[in-house]
Amino acid sequence: MRANRLLGAGLVEANLVKLEDLEKANERLLEIVATDQPRQSTVLGILAYELKAFREEDILQHCVDNEGIGLVDLRGYEVHDEVKKTIDVATSWATWSVPFDHDEDFYFIATAYYLSPAVRSFWEKQFTGPILWFGTTLEVIADYLEKLTVERAAPPPPLPTGTRSPFGAPTGTRSPFGTGTATPFPKGSGTPQIPPAKPASATPFPPAAVPPPPSGSALN
Repeated sequence: MRANRLLGAGLVEANLVKLEDLEKANERLLEIVATDQPRQSTVLGILAYELKAFREEDILQHCVDNEGIGLVDLRGYEVHDEVKKTIDVATSWATWSVPFDHDEDFYFIATAYYLSPAVRSFWEKQFTGPILWFGTTLEVIADYLEKLTVERAAPPPPLPTGTRSPFGAPTGTRSPFGTGTATPFPKGSGTPQIPPAKPASATPFPPAAVPPPPSGSALN
């Protein structure tokens, strides 16, 4: 709730939303919170998709122009397994933010809630190094977290036997906001790229050779 409250204040301060629209959104937010729907409990989503007070893309453009952050689309970014393991899904839903990379002392976080000081302050306390912030949409965050949840719930892959698993990975998850909208990320927006994974090396230990049987008999 604090993240939503301070985001609303930030939107009004930046003249991105009218106070009366924010009041309506806060009333609607309380209704959603009462029904225990954490994934729908976002004042940004209510303003953009229910009240249509603005387009979410306009908020991102404001952040790029006035806050100096970049943009990232996690749907086209390969997040390392080591980083995935550290993601607390519940915290990411509550803050609409996802840590998605780590380079030396720098931590990369994608967020739809950059204009909420509570969100920035929370994540800055989680890491010892500086944070590089990237704006993204609610849809991108929701899509990533839903897929990560499915991935973690899936059974472990079978041992390699040369056969194909009969169980395909679930696909087609939908975000709670927006359907079929065009990507808000223009070309040349500074979307970070991840280096290609190194090819797997051959095993360093060849199979042990079986020694030949001794010649002759050990006993007469």
